[in-house]
Parts: sequence; structure tokens; C-alpha cells
Amino acid sequence: MMKRLTGSITALVTPFRNGAVDDLAFQNLVERQIAEGTHGLVPVGTTGESATLTDAEHERVIRLCVEAAAGRAPVIAGAGSNDTAYAVSMAKRVEGFGADAVLALTGYYNRPSQPGLIAHFTALNDAIGLPIIVYNVPARTASDIAVATLAQIAKLPRIVGVKDATGDLARVALHRRVCGPDFIQLSGEDMTAVGFNAMGGEGCISVTSNIAPGLCADMQEATRDKDYDKARALQDRLAPLHDALFADTSPGPAKYALSLLGLCTDEVRLPLVRASEPARQKVRAALDELGLVG
Repeated sequence: MMKRLTGSITALVTPFRNGAVDDLAFQNLVERQIAEGTHGLVPVGTTGESATLTDAEHERVIRLCVEAAAGRAPVIAGAGSNDTAYAVSMAKRVEGFGADAVLALTGYYNRPSQPGLIAHFTALNDAIGLPIIVYNVPARTASDIAVATLAQIAKLPRIVGVKDATGDLARVALHRRVCGPDFIQLSGEDMTAVGFNAMGGEGCISVTSNIAPGLCADMQEATRDKDYDKARALQDRLAPLHDALFADTSPGPAKYALSLLGLCTDEVRLPLVRASEPARQKVRAALDELGLVG
């Protein structure tokens, strides 16, 4: 049985150099994550700029992640699309690459109805043998999975959890009631990760852990141990970094932070652009406060 997908799970950036995926920088990022205690890895999610990767790049990044992780941390591969047939095709390919699970989002732009969402995730469930984490991020997709809809989706055998990026902590309690205590609830928002776990969540698919993996892992472990004094103290330390990383559209500020740490360039793909100077100032100040840069 696969290890439960909980704790500090990093939504990995996809580093670029001169417009191309930087394979070496990416695998070095994975190695750093594992060395600092990260509990899981998500390649080619939203933070990985999946929307601008070619199919070949998408597949390559997942293969690189699986290779670098080498079984030391579960790999939850992004395989989302607004086209159900394409999402099924990508999920089938991901299964063959050795990923441990799939992260699948709702149909952005299409704005499917609740029955449409059920049909979409049912098609994914029926197509593969891997566990599936449902990704609910209405701010990016204009489509929200209602509580009653998630209750229906959670009955499918391979739908094991949700990444909830609504920012609504009440959802955690409502989801526990209708999906049961074994259904994995992961926060998709760094700033409320401690509160999310206090309500019954079990982890966070995090942007901040790209930059401060050790602190994010420690914070998640503190919540697991019910040491909320320690967890809150860590969250307070991380709060300026959480805030700075969303001063511009993610992952621009995260890539800038990683560039200051010498881990990759700050290149992003259009229509995203590099972090603005105000965002850069916030990132530099946050890193300095944490002692991550001189």
C-alpha cells in the first residue's frame, strides 16, 4: 500500500534557461526538497506552469521528477486539462512514468456544471489505476466543486483526496462530514495551512516550500503531532514569505526567490512575466528575515 499523501507537498516550479526546461536545475530542486524533509512532490501543476509546457516537456518533467525522487517521496503528477479526453490521455501516460498519484483539476474556461464535474472525474477514475487528488481552485478555473459534488466524487475508488484552494476553512469540516475521515484533505493555500490542518486537514500542496522546504515540513509535522504552538510560531515566521510569493502572479515571485538562492533562473513563460520590482523587494525582505540570503 502506498504511503498516505499528506504533510508538506511541494508544488514544484519548472525552471527554464534560455526558454528551455532546465533539467539539471529541476532535479537539483527535487534533491533539495527531499534532503530538507519534504513529504511529497507535485511536478507540472499550476506552479510548474503546466499550461505553457508542450506535451513532450510535460512528460519529460514528470519523468525527471520520478527519476530524481527515486522512491524517497511520492510523486503526484499534474495531469489536468479542461478537455476530459486530453486529461485522460495524459493521466494514462503519467501512470506509465512511475508517478504515485495524479493531481487533476476541474475544467478551466469551460465552466462545467456540477454533473459535468462528476462526469469528468468519473472518466479519469475509470481510465487509470493510480490514486487521484482532485484540485479545486475556482480563482483560476471559474469552476467550484460544491460540497455535495465532492461527496459524490469521493465515492469513486481512485479519488482519494482533494487539494482545496478555495481559502474557505469551513469546507474542511463540511468535507469531513460528507467524504469521511479517511478522505485526504490538502490545503492549496500556504497562508491558511495551519488553520486548515486544525480543522481536520492533513497537509498542504505548497508554493512556499519551493523556497523554505525545511520550515514548511517542520510546520506540517508540528500539526501532525498536535503541537500547534510550534506550528503557529513557524507559520508566523513564514507569513511574510507566503505573502511575498503572491505579490505578483505565481510562480514569478517564487522563481525570483529561487534565483536569489542560486537554484534556477527567474524565467517564466508568456503570458507571465518576471516578478515586478515591488514584488522583488517583498521577496528579498522575506528571505532576509528568514536568514535565507545574506
